[in-house]
Amino acid sequence: NNRNWFNENKQRYEDNVRTPALRYIEAMGGQIDKHLSSHFLAQPKKVGGSLMRVYRDTRFAKDKTPLKTNVGIQFRHELGKDVHAPGFYLHIEPGNCFLGAGIWRPESKVLAAIRNFIVDNPNSWKQATGTRSFKKNWELVGDTLVRPPRGFDPEHELLVDLKRKDFIACMNFADGEINSPKFPAYTIRQFKQVSDLVAYLCMAVEADY
Repeated sequence: NNRNWFNENKQRYEDNVRTPALRYIEAMGGQIDKHLSSHFLAQPKKVGGSLMRVYRDTRFAKDKTPLKTNVGIQFRHELGKDVHAPGFYLHIEPGNCFLGAGIWRPESKVLAAIRNFIVDNPNSWKQATGTRSFKKNWELVGDTLVRPPRGFDPEHELLVDLKRKDFIACMNFADGEINSPKFPAYTIRQFKQVSDLVAYLCMAVEADY
């Protein structure tokens, strides 16, 4: 994991990682628009699109190795400039492949909007996260507060969710799935199981779904 090795082997990365990933993103474009929402972007670009950079941001990290050991692909909302907006995500890594959906680490105003929306619309939240397919295949993950957030009822029935700092659902899948020509269709089927959650978060932050 160093830049010299990577530069010497960059064509292998192009052939075996970036090119297949861009083909997958291109295939997902029409599928997302047809089966999920026209407001999420599948951009098959080498830089600045749905495929995340191979280089790690090491400015504030103890681990200074320069390269990621996973492939990250995000299908962002058209209004989102970064990963803090609602979106769908694919993570490819040996032994740790998973899909994600939601909002990771929203800024304070967005976080407050989501929490207030849950308080105002508790039944819709329970419906979005309580379907059989969601509970069977997906799990809400991420950081949470130790104490109730300031200004919210410490006895609220959804306190566990109000304490969340991330509103992300994830599901793991077998590494071999990525080798199937039907992998785009597979990921769409799984993303449809969390479409209600993403739609709920879009409403919370006043974004179209």
